[in-house]
Amino acid sequence: MTGCAMPPGPATQTSGTPLATKDARTASSGAPQSFATPTMFSNPSAGSSKSLADATPLDDKSPDVSDFHQTGRASWYGRFFHGRKTANGERYNMHALTAAHKTLPLGSYVRVTNPATSRSVVVRINDRGPFVRGRVIDLSYAAATALDMEHKGTARVTIEGLSPQEARVALNKETLAMNPSGADK
Repeated sequence: MTGCAMPPGPATQTSGTPLATKDARTASSGAPQSFATPTMFSNPSAGSSKSLADATPLDDKSPDVSDFHQTGRASWYGRFFHGRKTANGERYNMHALTAAHKTLPLGSYVRVTNPATSRSVVVRINDRGPFVRGRVIDLSYAAATALDMEHKGTARVTIEGLSPQEARVALNKETLAMNPSGADK
């Protein structure tokens, strides 16, 4: 998958010295570590062994990323990851307007534009990725469909960060455009 956050492997010992691959597999107990063991995700300063799988989604206050601008190749991910947990702890919904980005704060909103089709969509960053060279953002299937790139798989896009106020206005406009009968009420 290119859009889901991957857990970090045991890259260092407690002394901070890098381990060779063979040593890293047996560093903790002498046996190879399995994926998502509690020791990999525990927060030693908090004194608990709560894993990332138990993380709760962020609240509704989104960070202001209005000064962010990026151009690059977008891809999308869909059915195989539908229902899996994302980096912010919520379940991935391929029909929601969400995306994965390597550095933008989780919960922030961006406008993604496909210059080839002049279509744009506002998405919320809820995951980390993409983990493929040359890609800057992984979109949900719904966002890829809105940009008319679901058949090609990738497209060159521009990404524009939005403040919480800009995101609210843009999302309201998109909702009205999708449901014109709601504007009469």
